[in-house]
Amino acid sequence: MDEKVKYWIDLSDYDFETAKAMLKSKRLLYVGFMCHQAIEKILKAYFVFSKESQPKFTHRLTYLTESTDLEKILSEEQKYFIDELEPLNIEARYPTHKDLLFKELNADKCHTILKQTEELILWIKKKL
Repeated sequence: MDEKVKYWIDLSDYDFETAKAMLKSKRLLYVGFMCHQAIEKILKAYFVFSKESQPKFTHRLTYLTESTDLEKILSEEQKYFIDELEPLNIEARYPTHKDLLFKELNADKCHTILKQTEELILWIKKKL
């Protein structure tokens, strides 16, 4: 496997493990953030794999899917999940609506996000 692809996969795996640790420690705001990071990095691995170049500096998950053929093969459920995850990158770091975000990111929701993140990561890894 290309070293650049492996680099992004390793970072994605690390961030996913961090998301699980955040759930265990009940740092729920950061579960969403780290899941976003894990998906961002696996998408960058796929970008490098399919385009044989590095993506531009971005945190936009939709940009990363639209820049590759993933946009055409993602299920509607996967696209919806990516749309749901997209704002958690900024909102977790700079929570303008902290109380609302804490209500939305309860333990049940974080378990769901974690499960969907794992499923999407595994699905993309099969494409590599």
